[in-house]
Amino acid sequence: MSAGVHFLEAQLSLIHIPLDQYQHYLPLVLQLLFPSAASPNENVRNCGSWANRQAFLNISVTSIECSIVCGKDVAEDLFRSAIDRAVSPPGADGDRYASISTEDFVVISVEGAGMEAGQRVLELTSPLALAGISLFFITTYYSDFILVPAKAKCQVVRALENRGFAFEKSSESYVNSSAHRRNASSSSSLSFELPSTPPPTNMTELQARTFGLLNRHSIVPIVHSEIRLVQCGGRNTNPKTFVADELALQHGLTKCLIYQPKFLSVTLTRDESAGLLLEKPLLPNFDLPGSDSVLLGATEDYLIPIVLNLGSLPIEASGIVCGVAGRLVDGPLHPIEMTYLSTAKAGTVMVDESDLDSAMQALRLGVSGEIQL
Repeated sequence: MSAGVHFLEAQLSLIHIPLDQYQHYLPLVLQLLFPSAASPNENVRNCGSWANRQAFLNISVTSIECSIVCGKDVAEDLFRSAIDRAVSPPGADGDRYASISTEDFVVISVEGAGMEAGQRVLELTSPLALAGISLFFITTYYSDFILVPAKAKCQVVRALENRGFAFEKSSESYVNSSAHRRNASSSSSLSFELPSTPPPTNMTELQARTFGLLNRHSIVPIVHSEIRLVQCGGRNTNPKTFVADELALQHGLTKCLIYQPKFLSVTLTRDESAGLLLEKPLLPNFDLPGSDSVLLGATEDYLIPIVLNLGSLPIEASGIVCGVAGRLVDGPLHPIEMTYLSTAKAGTVMVDESDLDSAMQALRLGVSGEIQL
């Protein structure tokens, strides 16, 4: 089955908040997530869910940072003055202060029912990685999203067309009906630059570049085996329980964020219910009276996060996740199913606990994929 791909109508900014400043910015984060103070009533029901009022929003809290992707105007209106008041002195470590990206981003939505989560994204991201285009990749319960710099949109279109993606003018979508390819792409940076060196010519070269870059910057994968993550989605399609579901989801997210979770990612769009990735112990925050839950998904299953701190990489770095995912999915060991979350200064690979040892062994291989003794 082909993967449906289209650009969402949004000009986005990327915000980085250091964890030691999380509580300081928490009121703004909550205001961003819940822009309306109106209580759920008939008027709220008629105007639709609060979760569908922004073209795209992602709020992620990880072991590295709090990272936000939101509309450019919203970022400026809500966060600019607070960030400017805490502006870092010249020469200070930028990672210690909150920041808003200097570049704008656009987001691609990837859909493909019947395909594995990684497969429907990998067929799109490999041509972009090989074109040297810097990407952010966000996996959710309902869809996957790829952020690209707005100034690179024409490059993205050419790269997709060169790899067989057909543009559907009626829906502003690309569809690739060719065989799916097991490759992926992404990188984390608050600014975008065109690649200073020619892009790689094949996936082998891309992987070598990726792991060479990680090695030079002493970036090693860190396993957080104590964190068990669950991928789930909000339930708000039943008219009879609409108000109760809305309240339960809002209250659950508020309780999670107030106590600064170890890991939480929530994604909102205009077309889908909320997508959540959260620690398993946080699930009771979303329980309804009785044994019901406002969340959908196989909550008994969980994933283990492997974090790459990419804050030291040069801003022009691209294809990082494509190289990492290729090493896991199509590398020298057995194929490892994985999902991925990009944040402003980090990348998180998530695998099943049974695949954890194999994933770490693959990620610790040498630049060319050789076994390290």
